[in-house]
Order: sequence, then structure tokens, then C-alpha cells
Amino acid sequence: MPRSARLDIPGLLQHVIVRGNERRPIFLDDQDRSFFLERFSVLLRETNTDCLAWTLLTNHFHLLLRPRSGCLATFMRRLLTSYAVTFNLRHERSGHLFQNRYKSFVCEEESYFLELVRYIHLNPLRAGLVESLTELAAYPWCGHAVVLGHRMLPGQVCIEVLERFGQNVQEGRAGYTAFIAAGLGQGAPDPEENKGLRRWLSKQVGQEENLAADARILGSEAFFQTVQPIATAPLSKKIPLPGLLMKVAEIFEVSPELLSRRTRLTGVAEARAAFCYLAVGVMACNGAEVARMLGMSRAGVSIAVGRGKTILEDNPSLLDSLLN
Repeated sequence: MPRSARLDIPGLLQHVIVRGNERRPIFLDDQDRSFFLERFSVLLRETNTDCLAWTLLTNHFHLLLRPRSGCLATFMRRLLTSYAVTFNLRHERSGHLFQNRYKSFVCEEESYFLELVRYIHLNPLRAGLVESLTELAAYPWCGHAVVLGHRMLPGQVCIEVLERFGQNVQEGRAGYTAFIAAGLGQGAPDPEENKGLRRWLSKQVGQEENLAADARILGSEAFFQTVQPIATAPLSKKIPLPGLLMKVAEIFEVSPELLSRRTRLTGVAEARAAFCYLAVGVMACNGAEVARMLGMSRAGVSIAVGRGKTILEDNPSLLDSLLN
């Protein structure tokens, strides 16, 4: 079944959770973790993406990101693909490393910023990877140590956290440390389960009764009403053709590379037809340009447009996912 589209909007805070396939480990040793962080740091700077918090656990990781200009989906695709390829080669394995697609929540920054930082940075302690706040302060696989100045990760934005607690770095770190310690008395949802996490976080900020019904959003209903017009802006104004290709591939759960090849694999022909209809029929793009992207003839694109229209009109929820 096609999945709901994400609210991928530059400038908004997003909490990302990635899990190993079948909940298996995705980091087997420190070399894996080091490579992941090196790649992560490079991409943060290359794509103008802010990282406010992060932690690497055994079979999953959390990121708190704010893409400044590009799409989160592009950032995550580059990060996960490069890591999975390297991991599989290094450990002589094949197959999917990650469980389905990553989870992401658009977050109401004013209300949730600090609570998300605390939740993410306390994960190693709550998971038993370290035994105390003292150990957490030196733990190399969590952004907490970077905020405290004990580690470095180019691309992690610490000043936005520290300025919430003091007028200088020293005051900020003292206030931040006390804030993190206070979180130990909160309890927490099961770190292996996403279910209930939005509700638990909303309870911490006193917004449980006003939490938006949309599961893609961590924030109030009022925040959703602000985000919705941006998310539902006309497709032609939001997505260049390469981005549209990625979105169609994601919704149909096929590899983007397959859309430019002739193949009989299940779902690929349908995805190509849907892309042609959206590009030519909805966005009014040049058919020749679409044909070049997909390695098709102009006549083939014209036929695919009609087929894609039928596919999407017969599946309103699928069309809604692609247009939002």
C-alpha cells in the first residue's frame, strides 16, 4: 500500500527516527559509527541543514534537523544510501539495512525545541549504553557531549541550545546541564517504540489536549493550520522534476533509478505513468523533457500520461499523497 506523504518543508524543525531492518543492529562497532558521523557532518554542511540534536543507538538513531533550503528527503536519501552501501561492503552482507522508510515529524519549534533536544540526548542513558550523566557527557555517539564542548561535530548547531539557558557559553552549559538532569525524573516512552512518543512529548510541554490530529506533526492544531497552506501549495510551484521523481518513487516504494529503465518489476510501470501524468498533465512540463528523464519516446510519455491519470483518479488517497 502506498504511504502517506511527508510534510517536507524547508525551515521547519523535524524529528527523524531511523531503525534497522527487523530491528537488527545498524552499528556493529565504532568504525561504523565514525563513518556515519563523518558522512552526516559533510552532508549537514553541503546541504545547509542544521542539526540541533542527535544520538546513535544500536539498532536505531534519532536526529533533530532543520533543512534551511533543500528537502529533508534528499538529505536522508544521500545519508542512508551511502551508509548502507558502505556497511554492507564492510560486513560482507546484502539486502536492506534499514526498516522501511524513516519516520519524520514536523515539529512546532517554539513549544517542542528543548524537549526534543532533551529527549534525544537522554536516549543513551535510558537505553543503558551509559550509566550516568557523567558518562553521557563524554559519550562520543550523542550530541550531548558536543553541546557541552567535550566533542566536536561540524554542522551541529549548539549556540541555539545554549542561548536558551544563559547570556554566555558558560552560563548556557550550566543551565543546559541542569535541564538535562531534570529530565531523568520524567520517565519516557519505550525507546524501541514510536507509538505514544508524540503523545508523551506533548504531555511534557502541556499540549496534550491540543495536539494536532495529523500524525506527521508534533505540535498544536493551530500549528497545523499554519503548516497546511505551505504543504498544500500547488505542486508546480513546489517541486522541480527531479524532486517529483523522488517523491513518486518514495510513495510507490520503488527505486528512483528504476524509473528511467525499461523493466517489468511490480510497481515501476505504474510509478512511471503516475510521474508522467503529474509532470505533463498537472505541472504542464515539456513532454520531451520528461521523455529524456525516463528514457522514453514522446509517444510513450503521451500514452503514460493517460494511464497515469486513470491510476491516480481511481486511487484518490494515492493522488492526495503525491500532491501533499
